[in-house]
Amino acid sequence: MVTELEYKENFFAGTRQDLLDRIETQLKPKRFKHVQRVEATAIELARENGVDVEKASIAGLTHDYAKQRPDEDFIQAIHDYRLNPGLLDYGNAIWHGVVGAELVKRELGITDEDILNAIRHHTTGAVYMTPLEQIVYMADYIEPARDFPGVEEARQITHHDLATGVAFQAKHTLAYLVDKDKPVYPKSIDTYNAWVPEHPGI
Repeated sequence: MVTELEYKENFFAGTRQDLLDRIETQLKPKRFKHVQRVEATAIELARENGVDVEKASIAGLTHDYAKQRPDEDFIQAIHDYRLNPGLLDYGNAIWHGVVGAELVKRELGITDEDILNAIRHHTTGAVYMTPLEQIVYMADYIEPARDFPGVEEARQITHHDLATGVAFQAKHTLAYLVDKDKPVYPKSIDTYNAWVPEHPGI
């Protein structure tokens, strides 16, 4: 259970409940429950790693804010905000983080770059990630409803050492994409190269 938070004004102009109300209008019930589980996991990891709990709450709740937008919204945003046109070669799996951060910034008034980067990188990772970015990347991967081979190991590793958890996810996600013949976003390869060799044997 997450206690009520009155966010600092430079994070979000309102309470946690205000933010929840805004997010609920954008997501179907199942996805709305998911973001609340990610928030709770992110807060737990934030407390374990000395990271601002309010930032973890906001980033956890907003990481999928744009997940259920139509493709046309993302394509328009890529043009309007002059984002990398190479993004047009991908789809929602990439867009809802990278482009979704821009929608969070403009629609919710969240301008803290650490929070926005946590949203941008929560599916692809990045060569460099702040502790908050690592937390949201992992919280989305290990939240309690996740059920896939290796998730319990991922949870144990992450709670023991956050960075090793990042390497675990980067390695296993890349292996999954390759096995399924899925396109791999270049930043996901960069994440693998930056994190996995530093944590051999995971």
